[in-house]
Amino acid sequence: MSIPADLKYTREHEWIKDNGDGTATIGITDFAQGELGDIVFVELEPEGTAFSKDDTFGTVEAVKTVSDLYAPVDGEIQEINEKLEDDPELVNEDPYGDGWMVKVKLHDESQLDDLLSAEEYEDVIA
Repeated sequence: MSIPADLKYTREHEWIKDNGDGTATIGITDFAQGELGDIVFVELEPEGTAFSKDDTFGTVEAVKTVSDLYAPVDGEIQEINEKLEDDPELVNEDPYGDGWMVKVKLHDESQLDDLLSAEEYEDVIA
């Protein structure tokens, strides 16, 4: 199972990558997609949607369950991964690459400091 060191994580199994320009990319972890099983549908809030930390920004539907996606920080959706409409299994195949969910404009970059490091996330799922 992969847990890239350059990302931050939540206890709800989302990852976030600081893009360095006031934006970040968010997805679900390799652990999460493995627990969900085969993902058949991803529904995301539209571009322009503002949210606060811990708000729901979408859902992931697998064969046996539906799981909410929780925002790790305050922000606004700037881009959704439209590939997931036709290819939701990208989340299973490449959760940290082609399977990303949304790109957001960060409202408070300091919130990234409150998230889990790769080592801390590894302890959560151990």
